Amino acid sequence: MTEAAHAARSHETSRSPSAEFPKGRRLEAYRWMVLARVMDERCLSLQRQGRIGFYAPLSGQEAAQVGAAFAMQPEDWIFPAYREVAVALVRGVPLRSVFDQLVGNASDRSKGRQMPNHFAFSEIRFVSASSPIGTQITQAVGASMAIQRRKDRIATIAFFGDGATSSNDFHAGLNFAGVFRTPTIFFCQNNQWAISLPRERQTRSATLAEKAAAYGFPGVVVDGNDVAAVYRTVREARERALAGDGPTLIEAQVYRFGPHSTSDDPRRYREDSQVQAARQRDPIALLKATLVQDRVLDEAADSKIWEEARAEVAEALAGAEKEPLPDVASVFEDVFAALTPRLEEQRDEALGMHGGHRP
Repeated sequence: MTEAAHAARSHETSRSPSAEFPKGRRLEAYRWMVLARVMDERCLSLQRQGRIGFYAPLSGQEAAQVGAAFAMQPEDWIFPAYREVAVALVRGVPLRSVFDQLVGNASDRSKGRQMPNHFAFSEIRFVSASSPIGTQITQAVGASMAIQRRKDRIATIAFFGDGATSSNDFHAGLNFAGVFRTPTIFFCQNNQWAISLPRERQTRSATLAEKAAAYGFPGVVVDGNDVAAVYRTVREARERALAGDGPTLIEAQVYRFGPHSTSDDPRRYREDSQVQAARQRDPIALLKATLVQDRVLDEAADSKIWEEARAEVAEALAGAEKEPLPDVASVFEDVFAALTPRLEEQRDEALGMHGGHRP
C-alpha cells in the first residue's frame, strides 16, 4: 500500500465478516481477469490494424473491476465510465455482444451509432457510458434518490477515473449524495494519469478518498491490485448503503499500463521505467502467485486458462466481423416513437440512393 493509502486509513469503514471475499471464487475471479486482459490486448491490436475505430484499454485495472463487480448484486445499477469491460463481462454481457458494439455491426444494439466502449445492457442494469467526463456520477446519484423514494433495497455504483474528481459532476454528485444519504458507491479507479496529467497535478489532497469528508460521508483507500481487498471494500460500502447509512467514496489505487485510449501515446509524457515498475504489481500476477501458493493453480492449468481465453476472444471476434453492417434504414429507427413526415421523406430518399443498404 502506498503512503497515500496509509494517510487515508482514518477514512476506512469497519470490517464486516460477511464482506470477506469467498476463497472458493478466487479461481473464477482469476479467469475473468485473464479474459479481460486477453481481450484488451486483442482490441489494441485490432484498432492499430484499422478493424475497429477506437478502444479504451483497462490493463492494470482488472482486479479493481472484477472485485467491484463480484461485490455488487444483480439488482444493483452499474454506471460505468468507458473502460469497464471487465465489469460488463462479469455482469453477464456476452463477449460477442461487446465485439458487436466495438465493430458496429448489424447485431450491435446501438446500431453502430455509439462510439466503441459505449455499450449498454438494460436487462442487467448496465447503463451506457458517455464520453463527457463524470456525467455518470450525477446519474448514479439521481437513480439512488429514486431508489430511496421507492424504498427498494438496491445500490448504485459509479465508476470513474482520478481525472473525473476535477469535474463539476463529481462535486455536485457527492454533495447531493451526502445531503440525501443516497445508497451510492463512488468507485474511483485512480490509475495515476488523467490522460497525460499525473495524479500529483490533479489535486493537492493527500488522497482522492478524503474528498468525501467535505460532503459528510466516508472515503476509503484500497489497493486496487488486490481483488479480495476491493471486493471487501465494495461489499462493506454496499452493506452500509442498504442499511441507510449513505454513500461511500472508494479510491482504488491502480496503474494504467497502456494508453488512455488508442488516440493517446503515453510515451510522450511518462517514462517506460515507470510502467515497468508498476508491472511489478500486476494484479493478474499477484493473484496467480496466491493461487499457486495455495495449490489452487499450477502452470499447466494456468496455461490452459490463457489458451481458453484467447480462443473465446478469437471466436467472438470472428463472429462479429462476419456480421454485416447495419442497414441504412436503421439510422431512422429509435429516433421518435413514430417517424415524422420529414424523417419519412429522408428515409425514402436514403433507401432510394442506396438500395436499402448501408453504402
